[in-house]
Amino acid sequence: MFDPTSFSPTHFKWAFADGIATVTLNRPERKNPLTFESYAELRDMFRNLVYVRDVHAVIVTGAGGNFCSGGDVHEIIGPLVGMDMVGLINFTRMTGDLVKAMRGCPQPIIAAVDGVCAGAGAIIAMASDIRLATPAAKTAFLFNRVGLAGCDMGACAILPRIIGQGRASELLFYGRSMSAEEGERWGFFNKLVAAEALDVEARDWAARLVAGPTFANGFTKNQLNMEWSMSIDMAIEAEAQAQAICMQTRDFERAYHAFVAKQKPVFEGD
Repeated sequence: MFDPTSFSPTHFKWAFADGIATVTLNRPERKNPLTFESYAELRDMFRNLVYVRDVHAVIVTGAGGNFCSGGDVHEIIGPLVGMDMVGLINFTRMTGDLVKAMRGCPQPIIAAVDGVCAGAGAIIAMASDIRLATPAAKTAFLFNRVGLAGCDMGACAILPRIIGQGRASELLFYGRSMSAEEGERWGFFNKLVAAEALDVEARDWAARLVAGPTFANGFTKNQLNMEWSMSIDMAIEAEAQAQAICMQTRDFERAYHAFVAKQKPVFEGD
């Protein structure tokens, strides 16, 4: 069983306190690129969070003033050039599995973005539920610039839903950087904050999630994912079932009694 209090990853930093897990990509000398191993370890960590009740929110950030520069040029890009098709499809499916794991874990994920946020780093930010950034954040889905299609790790499915089809098309066709100001104006970033306040702001947003009805929040995330491919009738029925399940929780009962007593409810996630 995954234990958040003793988890000690090899390829990134992990901290856990007060219901909040913080993942820090930690290769600052290279702007925190990913390797084959770090992709897999991140994927497995998010998969395991499905079964962990003590973690109520996750923050993903980067060390040294940058978020993530994408796949490591020497440790990933170089080897990919020499791979056969079987090896390549195994790799691309594995990277896509990271996004599936992020979307599949019930805990809301907050990306705290500073500096470079490129390639797979931009995808990790995109796959998060909430995105905070500093004015120095530069986000680039730069696959086109290295001779690849923009349709990587779900970008063509998810990015248009966040910023719209036309803006997503621009970023994916040209591979140019999206400034922090553009990102906030387009709805990619929820809020811009000063670099020195980013960690505190991310923890504040996470703490508010932890204080909320975390069981119900997991349903909200699930429905945000599932309803992309549903008709309106299917979505309304799915939400009716989800809400009926949440109405059986003790948190719902706590909220009622708190309202009657004119108090603020204290949720416990059950």
